[in-house]
Amino acid sequence: MPSKTPQPDDLGLAGKVAIVTGGGAAGDGIGNGRAAAMLLARAGARVLVVDVQRELAEHTVAMIAAEGGEAAAHAADLTDEAQCRAMVAAALERFGRLDFLDNNVGIGSRGSVVEEDPQVWRRVMQVNVETMFLASKYAVPAMIETGGGAIVNVASISALRPRGLTAYSTSKGAVIALTRAMAVDHGPQGVRVNCVAPGPVYTPMVYGRGMSETNREQRRKASVLGIEGSGWDVGLAVRFLLSAHARFITGQTLVVDGGATLRGPARATDEG
Repeated sequence: MPSKTPQPDDLGLAGKVAIVTGGGAAGDGIGNGRAAAMLLARAGARVLVVDVQRELAEHTVAMIAAEGGEAAAHAADLTDEAQCRAMVAAALERFGRLDFLDNNVGIGSRGSVVEEDPQVWRRVMQVNVETMFLASKYAVPAMIETGGGAIVNVASISALRPRGLTAYSTSKGAVIALTRAMAVDHGPQGVRVNCVAPGPVYTPMVYGRGMSETNREQRRKASVLGIEGSGWDVGLAVRFLLSAHARFITGQTLVVDGGATLRGPARATDEG
């Protein structure tokens, strides 16, 4: 017999526990991680908001609390294995279980293999790929203990349409491959693993670099829909893939780009 069909307003998140890495953002800005954390909390999940800067995570927690949600802040450098282990332990100690992980840490870089500094290359791979490996290494066993769970790894359309960001594109391609491998490894244990590939969304990380209005308009026009994406769009995709509505989806990459990848190559300012 098929399981009961979830109702439209039943995401299956109430009472569950999620870790969102990279969950802070500057000021009241809505980055991908902050959006995911707030949306999960709105659906009844309890959220451990993780950021390398505690004050940014604490601000996200305050925004969740202002809406009546439940969350806690945790500071961690996820390139450090011990801190990844401690992050999962903190979630278990605070909330008693772990059901979901949103792997949302990442940095960018520009240039070809000829132009790229080897130290920058290694740093991009460490931050964009190894953090997801280390966080998942300790999150997956905790999920299995409570009957399974779900993970979303945040990649980028740069993995699908390279455009002068070679180290970044390569790292995000590795995230997609990691997602598929983890889905095969842990599906039999009740853990689903999917990927979101954002396109040119307007977030604090983007406008914090001083993007001009001209470049912002170019990014909007890169969308087939002719609209500008935001952190909320990515957060909604993450929440869907973690929810019961995606119970039969694993190992997939959901592109959230307004159709930008349907067009020809674009400038590096379109980085997602």
